[in-house]
Amino acid sequence: MRAADLDAELVRRIGRGDRDALAQLYGRTRELVFQRVLAVVRDRGYAEETSQEVYLQVWRSAAGFDERRGSAAAWLRTLAHRQAVDRVRHERASADHDHAWGVMDYRPPVDSVIEDALRRHELRSVRKVLTVLTPLQRESVVLAFYFGLSYPEVAAHLGVQVSTVKSRIRAALTRLNTAMCEVGP
Repeated sequence: MRAADLDAELVRRIGRGDRDALAQLYGRTRELVFQRVLAVVRDRGYAEETSQEVYLQVWRSAAGFDERRGSAAAWLRTLAHRQAVDRVRHERASADHDHAWGVMDYRPPVDSVIEDALRRHELRSVRKVLTVLTPLQRESVVLAFYFGLSYPEVAAHLGVQVSTVKSRIRAALTRLNTAMCEVGP
């Protein structure tokens, strides 16, 4: 069987919920997808995460694959490219937002007694909602914010890329913010 036919058959099987087919397709195409993503995001950590998202998208959308519109390899390259571009756009927008928020959030100093009381209350609230995080997110947040490690130090401690740490912490802070809003003041 030709490689293109095998890939198309694997995608059809994935569309029917065949996990073994996904594992086989991943084994056959992971380097192709990773290289396509890395060419766009230019960061190994982000490329690894984005490649995982590509295969998650393959799992979710394989039933809609139409080989009359192109080969399975072309479809994968397209998915990889789109996911990579989305990641770059998201990271840029997030960085721009974080910078703008930091500039706009400047407040003059306040009474230190009130500030200390509020900080202790916030810490108690944060500790309560830390349970909404995944273990990896929680570990990254605790190392960065409770132990005061820098992102490179957290990355070295966990044995991952700095971009992976940034991504985990950003996702964790979003989840914490949502949970804190639900807890209330």
